[in-house]
Amino acid sequence: MAEAFIIDAVRTPVGRRNGGLSKVHPADMAAHVIAETVRRTGIDSAEFDEVILGAIDQVGPQAMDIARTSWLAAGLSERVPGTTVERQCGSGQQAVSYAAQAVMSGTSDLVLAGGVQSMSSIPISFANSAARELGFPDPFTGSAGWAERYGDQKVSQFIGAEMMVDKWGLTRSEMEDFAVESHVRALAAQAQGRFDREILPLNGITADEGPREPNRAKIESLAPLSDGGRLTAATSSQISDAAAVLLLASEDAVRRYGLKPRARIHSISARGDDPIMMLSAPIEATRHALGRSGMSLDEIDLLEINEAFASVVLAWQRELDVDMDKVNVNGGGISLGHPIGATGARIMTTLLHELERTGGRYGLQTMCEGGGQANVTIIERLDEGFRL
Repeated sequence: MAEAFIIDAVRTPVGRRNGGLSKVHPADMAAHVIAETVRRTGIDSAEFDEVILGAIDQVGPQAMDIARTSWLAAGLSERVPGTTVERQCGSGQQAVSYAAQAVMSGTSDLVLAGGVQSMSSIPISFANSAARELGFPDPFTGSAGWAERYGDQKVSQFIGAEMMVDKWGLTRSEMEDFAVESHVRALAAQAQGRFDREILPLNGITADEGPREPNRAKIESLAPLSDGGRLTAATSSQISDAAAVLLLASEDAVRRYGLKPRARIHSISARGDDPIMMLSAPIEATRHALGRSGMSLDEIDLLEINEAFASVVLAWQRELDVDMDKVNVNGGGISLGHPIGATGARIMTTLLHELERTGGRYGLQTMCEGGGQANVTIIERLDEGFRL
């Protein structure tokens, strides 16, 4: 099968809720990184085959195929179509998977893929709340097939995250330890300039706004997210705004335009799990991806799993016996933030740059998603002297 090469990966800073990027239209956020990525190639934008972006809550400023809107807002060729993907928190990662599949199948040569989300503009679950105000039920109410299979159990990421706490016997203290470490790692990465190459400043914001010096006393004083629960705001991902894109190219495009591949897509897959627990799918998805690729965890130099909640990462680590020294080495969603539709592309951008910084070869990325799903992507960094 043909190869899909990663040529570039760029992102905005991750802005805090109501922070420095909160007033930026999401189409302009995505256009910012799209325009720069195209500019760096020196290729006429009309030569691109497609732009694919992930976005959740596709209403208001994120409606009407924001991938296409963002491309046009960037001032690029009207000939290039756009597609917007919604796979819950994995939308940005799935967008890259679709781009890779298009390139590997031979149907496309140059595809920009990533994600965008303005959670300040469109609060999480805004679409469902608006639908209820108009008299529509939630996505599950009224489905005879769903009721027959799952009854009237309430579906919620918060419920699922607490179910994982209970199933894997996680303590509040160890989850708080994990959250503190996420901030410590993110602050160290910022201090060392590890994110500088991947971030394209926007609206005067030059760095991720989420990381902060952890105050353990304050963390321990926080009320749980649910009665009797052990998760708090400190052990959950931050509400954020951001955009990120990667440029994927075929072997033919690399040769034709003189592009320099930085990595190749080694493996892409996705699996599902219990939709009520919802967030446990990265466990089986990682097992599936390793088996499918014929690799072991020992061969993976860096791993990224989205820190939607501390319980997600810790349960995954416990089941797979992952070396945490290789996981989220620069922090994750708890410290850096989780702009839901963009996170998959943000993580892959950071993973690529960190492989280059450390000289690692293989990086694995996974993340939990609504509906009990998880994507896994394995990328292989290519040496400076790589030539086709």
